[in-house]
Amino acid sequence: MKILTGNDLKTGQVVWWDGQGWSLHVEDAVDAGDRADAIIAREEAECRVNGTYAIDGEKTAEGFRPAHIKDRIRALGPTVRPDLTLKPADPSAGNWVI
Repeated sequence: MKILTGNDLKTGQVVWWDGQGWSLHVEDAVDAGDRADAIIAREEAECRVNGTYAIDGEKTAEGFRPAHIKDRIRALGPTVRPDLTLKPADPSAGNWVI
């Protein structure tokens, strides 16, 4: 089964295809099936979402969810950690660490 996800162009938030539009809740996602590529092309052409792609999904009691852990983490949305700052490991090398 294929679940569609992307980023809302207005807010930048992670969104999920719910069969009629985009939802902020992964639980609303539906199986796009064979229509995934056509939906992606149409939605990107209409400039509603950015970086749209299909991921593997699985059915649970609550609805669909991403099958892979990296996609489950993405479903949680952005994580803000004010205690983390970017600083150069070696300013002359151009490498950065968090």
